[in-house]
Amino acid sequence: MSSVSAQSPDGTARGVIVVGAGPVGLTAALALRAYGVPVTVLEAGPEGRQRPGSRAIFTHSQTLQILDRISPGLGAELSRHGVYWNTQRTFYEGREVYAKTYPSPPEGVYPHFTSLPQVRIEAYLQARAVVAGVELVWDQEIAGVSADDAGVTLTTSSGRRWTAEYVVGADGSRSVVRKQVGARMEGGKDDGWYVVVDVDEIEQPTLPRERHFHYAHPAVDGRNVLVVPFAGGYRVDLQLVDGDDPEGLASPDGVRAWLDAVLPPGYADRTSWVSTYQFLQLVAHDFADPSRRVLLVGEAAHLFAPFGARGLNSGVPDAEAAAVAIAAALRATNRAAARTPVEAFALARRSAALFNRDAAGEALAHLRPGPETAAAVRAAAARAPQDAEASAWLEKAPYGPRGVHRAETVYRY
Repeated sequence: MSSVSAQSPDGTARGVIVVGAGPVGLTAALALRAYGVPVTVLEAGPEGRQRPGSRAIFTHSQTLQILDRISPGLGAELSRHGVYWNTQRTFYEGREVYAKTYPSPPEGVYPHFTSLPQVRIEAYLQARAVVAGVELVWDQEIAGVSADDAGVTLTTSSGRRWTAEYVVGADGSRSVVRKQVGARMEGGKDDGWYVVVDVDEIEQPTLPRERHFHYAHPAVDGRNVLVVPFAGGYRVDLQLVDGDDPEGLASPDGVRAWLDAVLPPGYADRTSWVSTYQFLQLVAHDFADPSRRVLLVGEAAHLFAPFGARGLNSGVPDAEAAAVAIAAALRATNRAAARTPVEAFALARRSAALFNRDAAGEALAHLRPGPETAAAVRAAAARAPQDAEASAWLEKAPYGPRGVHRAETVYRY
């Protein structure tokens, strides 16, 4: 591992720098190494930092395949350590309106997803980055970014300067890189609140390893509830209604009260993380700076509601596409040619992000319905599960449209 302390000499030059050592930043670094490009990752936090919560937990098979491309066997490693559940159930006011159990995939074939906490995903990615020769530098909080045709200068909050030919901004939802290069976030915020809780598995498990979605759960006064397994525990989402107090329902007593109502005994004692959210639906107006030297990926470029697991699973293809673009730009013999792959990256990944934002927006509109949609949900629930079409609609609508936008294709130069 190339791990450099914050006390290294000032004025450090690198060919390519990735800002942010989360899963998307580490993916970008691994992808660059796969193309033979030396890369340095600057992370604001200290080495061994502990970030609360499991954050992203759901990794699609397409994402696992990308990870295998850039680091052979990585996708298989995550799949092996994650959880795949075959059974999905949907309920309306406590009555089951949809149930399906899928066959396990054949040996050697990925399931449609694996469910693994982000902290563990990061650990596997970082271990691969070490082996691949990625330089990791900790305690490097970026405060300034200046880019032009000649390259990029990064300035840390301590005054240290780094220069690079290209920079990948993977520094998350509050991205300093995005703000410094003038990329505007466009979109809106959902008015509703959600309480999201992670609970660890109990010694004698009584909760089935299945995904359950409840419309109007009767045990919590008709609020929607989602229960999703991951390796080591469960994610439980409570959708609040108008007039609810988010802080009260996220307090220790509040969480215990509603968790005891929706989960079997014992799980409320195993809470490991609690947070409240109003989900943002935002996409950067441009995924690269005007000089086409800084490329934005992951939550530095877009923020989606989590229904449909579009965050990490769009950030990983962002990262691979950014690496492909930079590798092509570095081979170019003039600036005009070098700009072309970065332009293509910015257009394609923004198109994919807009698709994902709109798809997540459809899911939110279903979860917080107007009178017409609410009536349609009640009518479908009355016909389900005997009416297979109504049953399937109730199951699929909370997650938005399925499928992958054509811009998810990685263009190779």
